[in-house]
Amino acid sequence: MREKKLYLAFVLVALSISVGSACAQQGVKISEILFNPVADGVDYLELYNDGGSSVPLRDIRLAQWKIESISKLYLLDTSRSLAPNDYIVVTTDAAWVKRNYIVRYPEKLVEVKSMPSYNNASGTVVICDADSAIIDRFDYTENMHSRLLRDVEGVALERRAFDRPTQNSANWFSASSTSGYGTPTYANSQSREFLFEENNFVVEPELFSPDNDGYNDLLNITYNLNDEDLGGNVFVVDKNGRVVRHLMRGGLLGTNGLLVWDGLDESGQRCRQGRYVLVVEAYNTQGRAQRVKKVVSLVSGH
Repeated sequence: MREKKLYLAFVLVALSISVGSACAQQGVKISEILFNPVADGVDYLELYNDGGSSVPLRDIRLAQWKIESISKLYLLDTSRSLAPNDYIVVTTDAAWVKRNYIVRYPEKLVEVKSMPSYNNASGTVVICDADSAIIDRFDYTENMHSRLLRDVEGVALERRAFDRPTQNSANWFSASSTSGYGTPTYANSQSREFLFEENNFVVEPELFSPDNDGYNDLLNITYNLNDEDLGGNVFVVDKNGRVVRHLMRGGLLGTNGLLVWDGLDESGQRCRQGRYVLVVEAYNTQGRAQRVKKVVSLVSGH
């Protein structure tokens, strides 16, 4: 009888370990992907642990997805673990990633002999466990990139928030130019989970006419922030992605402020009628950065 109780206790412990490991794996999420590298480059995939327990990488598989099913599994053959609130980046050429992107934590690069092939135009990223149970899936297309970019080659797609669905296309955006178009091994440049909310910046009027008639002559950007130690860049981009006016370069935002665009470009000439994008970039002393964009329309009063 005693032996039977000991056996049952052993089984229960084993089951609890197995269930605990499976629950921990569910915290692993797709964070960033470079699927269209420059010529002679390689893909990379960043994973983030949004759970409360470390996950052994040997329990994670990358999957090749084909015709709505897993066609092949790729092991992460390493004794390392992914700690809570931490990142790892999987690639076939860690040295190339370090040469071409800002890699703040090289020790978080995991080089593998092979990994799934991610098509340049569109594809599916799948991570699963050893039993092929899907942990996270992301169906991407190159159309998710910023429309301001003329060329998306070498630009990574970044997840904006881990508490939002992976498959929500609005939860993904191109890595910022200021970050080098990719943030492998650290927090995403387009994350919405730190620094400020988009509605902290109010732009009005959305339709303005800089003709000096006393009505909607200026575009006003007002903001209220909780962090008083944020640096920032604020600039205006035209429909071709060209910066036409810098309103702030490397300035200190402070907790509140007002910026104004008078409709003129850098040379003091009136900008043409049309739609423009106001871009606000903010960063703190810990190296975190965030960007928001507001579309405005400039109309001629003549």
